[in-house]
Amino acid sequence: MLLVKDISGRARQAAPQVLAAVLVGYFLYHAVQGDRGVNAWLDLKAELAKAVEMRDELAARREALEKRVALLKPDHLDPDLLEERARVLLNYGHEDDYILFLPEESE
Repeated sequence: MLLVKDISGRARQAAPQVLAAVLVGYFLYHAVQGDRGVNAWLDLKAELAKAVEMRDELAARREALEKRVALLKPDHLDPDLLEERARVLLNYGHEDDYILFLPEESE
């Protein structure tokens, strides 16, 4: 009986400390693994870096296309680009050109 009282008394003393440790563990776990935790923040950071890289790539492609379009404007027309586009659209070739006929791919 004395042993039960001793264990009961020590359990009452340790209960708040155990409860506090469990609560701290719970909040630490969710601070790292939760929806708004450290791991989610790192994933968002990586996704943002990918999006910035894609944005830069698309901006470079757009700039290159804008330069090609600027060469076809009437106020400063590039004769070489005009000839290239005319050959493609009209299906013409120069007498010095080599033309290779490739078989069409069947689906």
